[in-house]
Amino acid sequence: MNKQLLLKLHRWISLTFAVPLLLIIVTGLILAFEPMVQVASVKSQTVDAARVIELIKQYDPDGKARGITINASTQHLTLQGAPGAEIDLTTGATTSRPALSSLFMWARMTHEHLIAMSWLVIASTVAMTVVMLIGVLMGLPRLRNTLSGWHKGMAWLTLPLILLSPLTGLCMAFGLTFQSGSTAAPGQRISLPEAVTILAKDHDLAAVSSIGNRGGRIMARIFEGDELRAYAVSADGLTALPRNWPRLLHEGNWSLLGSAANVVISLVLLGLLVSGVLIWSRRRLRRPSRQHGLRARPAITSSVTS
Repeated sequence: MNKQLLLKLHRWISLTFAVPLLLIIVTGLILAFEPMVQVASVKSQTVDAARVIELIKQYDPDGKARGITINASTQHLTLQGAPGAEIDLTTGATTSRPALSSLFMWARMTHEHLIAMSWLVIASTVAMTVVMLIGVLMGLPRLRNTLSGWHKGMAWLTLPLILLSPLTGLCMAFGLTFQSGSTAAPGQRISLPEAVTILAKDHDLAAVSSIGNRGGRIMARIFEGDELRAYAVSADGLTALPRNWPRLLHEGNWSLLGSAANVVISLVLLGLLVSGVLIWSRRRLRRPSRQHGLRARPAITSSVTS
């Protein structure tokens, strides 16, 4: 395919989706730090199961909440869904959500839905993937110490990593998990207090990130070392679920190395987007002066000839 055509496609697709991509990349950068913060917040033996159960029953007597999240570092319990509540585990009183948790929640909602436009997130992610593939089709670049040279160098040197980010995001959007092994059957429905009791038998609740109803069954996400593992919780106990690798890779929850890699990927993507827009802007600004110079030359020539 004609290289100039590929260049135009690469440029105009990027410019068309520049604003939503900027929001997705910036919020992705914020979320890349979340696994690090969550692992650091695990303070062993600091969450009492009886206290958690007491507060769930107090603030959700009708059992309408769809799940809970626990933050051992800030001693904070969140009841998700109706009725919903932000609770201080120490005092038992309602409180405001911690600032850092609020930032991560805003980043996640924006990253996944933008302004209630999930389709735009998917379209922008597809556009990002297409732009990268067009860059590959354009062939190996000549690396120079210029803005354009750095733009091309960053893209080629990190290509497998930056391509993995939108691909895993699309897998999550379309429900592709590539999970191997059997999944646990839903089994008998249990309540949130019962789930907490079952979890507390084998796990430190300080390492539990969340417990909630997912697809008709209770699921828990628990930090085991640096990895966030998913378990099905039933009356018979816990069943480890197969790893959802697209989600683990995209969120960086498979290890702290994954979280650090996501920070690097987000910074590279941000650098590519900003440098690409700057390259286009410089060319647009230079174009009028070139045209003016071409128009001026015939006039000078004619005056000399006369």
